[in-house]
Amino acid sequence: MHNEFTAIIEPDEQWYIAYCPEIPGANGQGKTVAECKDNLTKAISLILEDRREDAMRGVPNDAIQDIVTVS
Repeated sequence: MHNEFTAIIEPDEQWYIAYCPEIPGANGQGKTVAECKDNLTKAISLILEDRREDAMRGVPNDAIQDIVTVS
């Protein structure tokens, strides 16, 4: 699945900190911008994975599960 999200990256003394306004709670930090973005990407992935698993709990067995693509 391909998704694009906004990364807001700010310098903080010797670190960079980042957050994603579309995914509340997704934050990253690093000594470089690249490291910061990588950590933010991992945080976004973990949050989305958890939300997908959470959303599937309680879905009836006879429900149709399909894929939609948003561009």
